[in-house]
Amino acid sequence: MLHRARAVVIGGGVGGCAVLYWLARLGWEDVVLVERAELTSGSTFHSAGLVGQLRGTLSLTKMMMSSVELYRDLEGEVGLETGWHEVGSLRLASAPARMHEIARQAGWAKTFGLPLELISPGEAKELFPPLETEGVLGAAFLPTDGYVDPSQLTFALAEGARRRGAEINTSTRVTGIRVARGRAQAVETDRGEIETEIVVNAGGMYARE
Repeated sequence: MLHRARAVVIGGGVGGCAVLYWLARLGWEDVVLVERAELTSGSTFHSAGLVGQLRGTLSLTKMMMSSVELYRDLEGEVGLETGWHEVGSLRLASAPARMHEIARQAGWAKTFGLPLELISPGEAKELFPPLETEGVLGAAFLPTDGYVDPSQLTFALAEGARRRGAEINTSTRVTGIRVARGRAQAVETDRGEIETEIVVNAGGMYARE
């Protein structure tokens, strides 16, 4: 285990492995992830993995669009499945106000180049036959939305980070963070100390520990 790193990421879920992957992809080779048990053993394992790109803010929408691009390409990069299924998503309207809202969303989507299209209740039923259309006024369909297997994605991100020089230590419990003058100096673990100036706490439900 490294005892000096530019950054230490705490937590081996999809969030922690994503941070590690992007740091490594940006050229940070001396980055370390520590996980108290095994990768995906926390809340990642229970996630539904639904991926909807159109959000209420510019930054979140761009982040989700970038994520979909990553999910499409990552399997080819690392040779591991990500569990990405680009099946699209439906937004239904059963009241005039909701219909107005999804029409506004369709306009908002066009500013990002997202192919969100307004469709009829019948067209929505063709896309999803179990749908009961009684009372449905209309719908919107975004074909590039989908869902991902959070565990498969985590392992693919971890492999991508490793290939770029990052180190991952499982079965390594963080016992403390040494701080001096208001700044992190080191991450203390049950396997020794890792000196660092940057700590990312991606511990999920264990973050407060």
